[in-house]
Amino acid sequence: MKIEELGPRSREVETIFKVVSLGEEKEVVSRMDGSSHKLVEALVGDETGTVIMTLWDDDVNTVKKGKTYKLENGYTSLFKGSVRLNSGRYGKIEEVDEEIEVNSDNNISEKEFRREYRRRY
Repeated sequence: MKIEELGPRSREVETIFKVVSLGEEKEVVSRMDGSSHKLVEALVGDETGTVIMTLWDDDVNTVKKGKTYKLENGYTSLFKGSVRLNSGRYGKIEEVDEEIEVNSDNNISEKEFRREYRRRY
């Protein structure tokens, strides 16, 4: 799947991307159980565009700026109305030996989506 094809609820995402930039590492506390986690937001992309990828805990040290990776079984989510790519609990990130020219003109995380809520009765 290419970056430009990602939507707000993409599942089972398999894509190859290059890391354009890495944000600062943050420490966040889970609202569910109070546990502490590492978080880094990375801008990743391919020849079709870029997207912000949220890296948690062990994945924080997995990727390096300028390197190319394959994501298997990833997914997208919305954070403050913008698409984020995630590896999640069942995803896998591994480095690949492939050269990618990144299209920085099409950042799909800059497009705003409204989250649709469904009422349950």
